[in-house]
Amino acid sequence: MDSSRIERAYKFRLYPTPEQESLLRRTLGCVRLVYNKALDARRTAWHEREEKIGYADTSRMLTAWKKTDDYAFLNEVSAVPLQQGLRHLQSAYMNFFNGIGAYPRYKQKRHGGSMEFTRSAFDYQWPYTLRLAKMMDTRLNVKWSRTLPKGAEPTTVTVSLDPAGRWFVSLLVRDDAVEHLPAVDRAIGIDMGLDAFAILSDGTKIENPRYGKRQCKRLRKAQRALARKQKGSCNYEKQRQRIARIHAHEADQRRDFLHKLSTRIIRENQTVCVETLNVKGLSARCKPKPDGNGGYAKNGQSRKRAMNRSIRDAAWGMFLTMLRYKAEWYGRVFQPIDRWYPSSQICSQCGHNSGRKPLNVRAWDCPNCGTHHDRDINAAMNIRVAGLAMIACGDARRSGMQRRAARAESVKQETHAARHGIPRL
Repeated sequence: MDSSRIERAYKFRLYPTPEQESLLRRTLGCVRLVYNKALDARRTAWHEREEKIGYADTSRMLTAWKKTDDYAFLNEVSAVPLQQGLRHLQSAYMNFFNGIGAYPRYKQKRHGGSMEFTRSAFDYQWPYTLRLAKMMDTRLNVKWSRTLPKGAEPTTVTVSLDPAGRWFVSLLVRDDAVEHLPAVDRAIGIDMGLDAFAILSDGTKIENPRYGKRQCKRLRKAQRALARKQKGSCNYEKQRQRIARIHAHEADQRRDFLHKLSTRIIRENQTVCVETLNVKGLSARCKPKPDGNGGYAKNGQSRKRAMNRSIRDAAWGMFLTMLRYKAEWYGRVFQPIDRWYPSSQICSQCGHNSGRKPLNVRAWDCPNCGTHHDRDINAAMNIRVAGLAMIACGDARRSGMQRRAARAESVKQETHAARHGIPRL
């Protein structure tokens, strides 16, 4: 078995002392302040003077801010997280102009936040002793729920606070112990759905847990209680924390389910073929259409909104991301197919394309060979065949088309940004 050298992040729960939490919150607030001021400076420079500002310019601004009386408190926290915040802002701009991210937005206190410490700003001694800059005299109380690789040296440590008020610490380490799994002679096709979360080409249907729907009644009750509180009061903040804990519990359940399912699929199959989904487009909020009488048509709107909630609850994008990086870790083949491939229209037995079918048609008979098909299982079987064919052919031509399409989309976004007064890097 081949060993692969990869970087893995190990995340643990953190229980800081009151003194440590006070310093961590101050550091988090300073990181948020510097990020927002730098973002505002870059936006203002372009809109008012059409001047481009990069990371080096914002770094010089940070040095100047520290010398003023109004922002002298920035010297009381570690300088490393502040600089890392500016680097993250630069990365956000690069991702936006490369077409793989949205335009950077201001950070908000109620969302929690995170701060990153590089190797010069923390001390880690194996096993399980972690200290951060400005608090080197006391070690952090970390719940070491997982075993780190022996002798691992973290390259970065990220401390985060979620909206529910929970502290976490994430250690990024180079893991040499990850070995490729033994090869198996098995390939699977996966079709994503809502009634069943995932349908496999061998006929297995994975039930959709619908964690969001389970918490819906409890969440509605909590949000109604929040609406009765005076905004800004202590009771308002307590109720907001209760709502955040409901969302956090739902997210934890969903993430646990997706991790277990993706790991099982990767372990049992050598090749995993999936359909490429435009999750953002599928879950886009629908806008009401004018009815011609000065009002808006309501037919179908509630059904569309319900489907959007179900798609976001299923988290297909997160699941496909997990399959992709776990396949890379363990030596498996992850093969996405074209999103426009008509997997639900083709008969998996004879290959006849019988045309589009509405979503309420869950089973159909092939007009050519007469085979009775379950819509989802038939689609999964077609996805498996199409994925294996792409692997056998090398998929060189399609890869070139995708690269050209990505470059064209990047140019299109930069042109659109320039027309709307957003600076280009």
